[in-house]
Amino acid sequence: MRRQTSLRKITDYETRFRCANGIGILREEVWVDSEHEVVRYNLAFLLPHLFHEDNGRVLGFDNAHGIHERHFKGEVRVVPFSGYLATAKRFYREVEMLRRNYED
Repeated sequence: MRRQTSLRKITDYETRFRCANGIGILREEVWVDSEHEVVRYNLAFLLPHLFHEDNGRVLGFDNAHGIHERHFKGEVRVVPFSGYLATAKRFYREVEMLRRNYED
């Protein structure tokens, strides 16, 4: 992993919304280096009223430990990485599927 002294946080987004008879939370954080490459990210979908493990995180993707991981209901798996945009698209697609399942 690159030196993190020159990182700049370019996205720090959190939104709350009604979901599954409670409040859902979407969180996105992205850091870039001096060449504007994404070097660190955290994507999380939380339903704290339904899932009490992992601080309510039902689904998440991050590289906090120097590897790209997918978190799902407490399980963590290493996933292939083909760029931040592809990971973010996958995350939001999976969130939408989960929301539909919880709402049905």
